[in-house]
Amino acid sequence: MPATLNEALAATANDHRHITTAFTERTGLGWHALTPPQLGGGARLSVVIPAYDTAYSLPPVLDALAEQRTAASVEVIAVDDASTDATTELLAAHPRVDRAVRLHARAGAGAARNVGVHLASGDTIVFLDADMVLRDHVLADIAARARHDTVLVGFRHNILYLRDSNGYPVVPPGEPDLDADHRVRWTPPAGVPMFYTGQVYPKAFIGSPLRDTREFLDLGHGRTYYDWDLPRMVVTALVAVPRRAVLDVGGFHAGFDATGWGTEDTHLGAALISHGCTVIPLRQARGWHIDPPDPAVAWKTKLAGAAHRIALHRQLCEQPTPTGRAADLAERAEALLLKAVALR
Repeated sequence: MPATLNEALAATANDHRHITTAFTERTGLGWHALTPPQLGGGARLSVVIPAYDTAYSLPPVLDALAEQRTAASVEVIAVDDASTDATTELLAAHPRVDRAVRLHARAGAGAARNVGVHLASGDTIVFLDADMVLRDHVLADIAARARHDTVLVGFRHNILYLRDSNGYPVVPPGEPDLDADHRVRWTPPAGVPMFYTGQVYPKAFIGSPLRDTREFLDLGHGRTYYDWDLPRMVVTALVAVPRRAVLDVGGFHAGFDATGWGTEDTHLGAALISHGCTVIPLRQARGWHIDPPDPAVAWKTKLAGAAHRIALHRQLCEQPTPTGRAADLAERAEALLLKAVALR
């Protein structure tokens, strides 16, 4: 048995063709095709939204969840990470939110998601950021394809924060552009070290991680595509994961606290892959990702702590594979809930 998480990743394939082919044979529907609402009947989804000072984006996010066309059972769980704006009031008032809690103090997005997983009852957890506006078919797309051993990856299209005459965020009509996601169309700069590998490219170029890896199939066994590896494809802006697997690996590691941004999802992806999960993209599962009102400041703040969090991820990958940690997740979640306020 592999001793470390890195060794487990090197020993694990990501050939998902038997899953996608079986789905098409069973349903007559292409893996990336839009899904009739009734096809996901019987599935149980728990949408988990961590929220910190996202009042600017929450109304269309929650409204879009209310407009989802699916026969699946869907619960929406929101965890307010001690916001200082109107996030708390919005979550408490919106009718599509089934359960919401406000944490006593900031714990970080990973800890907030762990609380949501702990409160969830669905078989599949859909992690959704509080600034991601889904098209109305996305939950049906997920429900029809969810399994106990798959990580279903969705995509995002960033848009500027604009408001209409009523102050409501403007969301474009139609489908988000798949190529707008960095995992689909990647344009690294020249002469700048990449965050994860430190690679430096002498000339700028356009990469196609999704296409060139055959839908991530070629990223199994720890292989990479330039700066990308398979765990990095697991982005919690929009991803569906089996709840039991998340519980068993202990959810998001406590080391990724409220300081900084990112990488906690990369580590969870690695843990789920080591658990036996296959990572499969859903090209049709897309959302509009609303930029914050001042994106330049937000990105500067986020990236300031990225190097530290990537270093932590590397350290954790040299440790034993996480398993049997459901009790640890429950203990950490319950400790946060002791001082939390129930909003719904």
